Amino acid sequence: MKPHTLLLAAGLLFAAIPTGHAADKATGQPAGQPAGHATAQAIPQPAAQPSEAGLYRFTVGDLRITALSDGTLPLGIKPLVKGLPPDRIDALLAERFERDPLETSINAFLIDTGSRVLLVDTGAGQLFGPYGGKLPLSLAAAGYRPDQVTDILLTHIHTDHSGGLALDGRMVFTNATVHVGQPDLDFFLNRDNIANGLQPRLHDEAVATVGPYLKAGKVKPFSERSEILAGVTAIPTPGHTPGHAFYRVTSRGETIEFWGDIIHVGPVQFRHPEATVAFDIDQDAARAQRRDRFAEEADSGQLTAAVHLSFPGLGRLRRDGDGYRWVPVEYRNRQ
Repeated sequence: MKPHTLLLAAGLLFAAIPTGHAADKATGQPAGQPAGHATAQAIPQPAAQPSEAGLYRFTVGDLRITALSDGTLPLGIKPLVKGLPPDRIDALLAERFERDPLETSINAFLIDTGSRVLLVDTGAGQLFGPYGGKLPLSLAAAGYRPDQVTDILLTHIHTDHSGGLALDGRMVFTNATVHVGQPDLDFFLNRDNIANGLQPRLHDEAVATVGPYLKAGKVKPFSERSEILAGVTAIPTPGHTPGHAFYRVTSRGETIEFWGDIIHVGPVQFRHPEATVAFDIDQDAARAQRRDRFAEEADSGQLTAAVHLSFPGLGRLRRDGDGYRWVPVEYRNRQ
């Protein structure tokens, strides 16, 4: 893991994701977007609206699963994506009537097994300023309290996945055990890694969010592929972070796989899985994971839930020439 690579990834993480201001006063653009971008692609800013819950229920076998929205944010794509020219990125976005910055979802997923309540990722909490932080509202709208959650499955320790764990230094999910890859704990919770390129802010936020659970003895790390709960398999997929992981959940012969940050920009990375993002700590490993996992899942019919694809982030993968095509699930609203 090269120090200069870590510095680049950690620095650009907060350059591409706005945290402190809803928009730059001079340009009207979301904070963190490239200067000069607003004139050609100014996006009207809607009037402030009250927070709204986002949820979508479905079943896998005997499991009742709910996709929960933590909100969305405008993500600057061209400074984020590595390995493709800007005009190609714009063309891929335009094919789907989208543009840079791309409105990007922050999703979480609740799994009710009947005896346990599992939560895949926790959103950004209060750490992304005006963006994110809607998970508690969505959770309540789904009919659950934080103290009912028994297990939290963290795909990795980045702010928009672990930020909702704690509030003002206190555990939000007081009865939950956190499952997370040991290499992420070793990296983000060790202040000595600041000398190796870990951004102090990422360390401090990891301490503030994951730390209370560590102190309470409520963290169960894993280091290899293993069944961490009945029907729940943790699958290490290092690259984006050292301890990044998928979770595969099975019930009555049906399966769903929960992806973290193997995919950020669907319109771009499905067509070009070789494209990485600045957030990837190990660019080569992240690229290899995406290529391998996409090839493994394509055309299998595997139901997949992705944290950063448009809410509810549910679909399946198809081969499409040299790349892939994401097929969202059909909408259902019935008993």
